[in-house]
Amino acid sequence: DTATTEFSLTRFLTPYLAAYDGWSVFVDCDFLFTRDIHEVLRLAAPGKAVHVVQHDYTPSQTVKMDGQQQTAYPRKNWSSFILFNGNHPDVKGLTPEVVNAQSPAFLHRFNWIGDDAHIGSLPREWNFLAGEYPKPDAPPAAIHFTNGGPWFDNCQNVDFADLWMAERSLVEASLRNAEH
Repeated sequence: DTATTEFSLTRFLTPYLAAYDGWSVFVDCDFLFTRDIHEVLRLAAPGKAVHVVQHDYTPSQTVKMDGQQQTAYPRKNWSSFILFNGNHPDVKGLTPEVVNAQSPAFLHRFNWIGDDAHIGSLPREWNFLAGEYPKPDAPPAAIHFTNGGPWFDNCQNVDFADLWMAERSLVEASLRNAEH
């Protein structure tokens, strides 16, 4: 899979970097959280290797973000938000050697987990794919701008862009205040 970047594979080193100690979280960089991420830990079951939102969809667009080709594959976007159980033996098997040697498909499709029963399911609100699902009345806990977010000129009108822009304004104001 030549379209895969190092960034897309290093996510699987999150438990290694956390010394396989308890729960660790990987989140793609194009998320906006509207609730405290600590809430998701309440959903964690100790016997599971990981918890993910188990999307079952085909992308609605053929081109993503900055003109990249969109691809459809099994378990698409499952690995964009992963709650890893560092105490689980399958997760302990995610060593740098394994991550560097295995194919992107093997990693992103969670083939490294011996039994699919060890893949826990999170509610969709924890990895809500903006533009792929109908916009709910209330903002989801974690909005994933998987097709591009309002930081791109051509994505100013995506669902929940207003929330992202409001958050950006708060951050910019905070930075200005810190300078004084």
